[in-house]
Amino acid sequence: MSETPPGEPAADPAQDPALDPALDPSKPVEEWVTGDEPMTGPQRSYLATLAREAGEEVPADLTKAQASELIDRLQAQTGRGAS
Repeated sequence: MSETPPGEPAADPAQDPALDPALDPSKPVEEWVTGDEPMTGPQRSYLATLAREAGEEVPADLTKAQASELIDRLQAQTGRGAS
């Protein structure tokens, strides 16, 4: 794994398809091979941050695909991840 250059933010594996091929944004989440597996640790962590900012609760038993969809929704709601 490559190291993050000084001064650069670390990649967020919960949102980086290069770090988790199951999260390939070019495929709909229902076509992800591992989409029905439990959400990853990085997804759980990022969701906790987003949910706290949005004043929402995160279910503990989300799949990778469900977590990704919730991340997208909460990013839009909180303004995080906006280009």
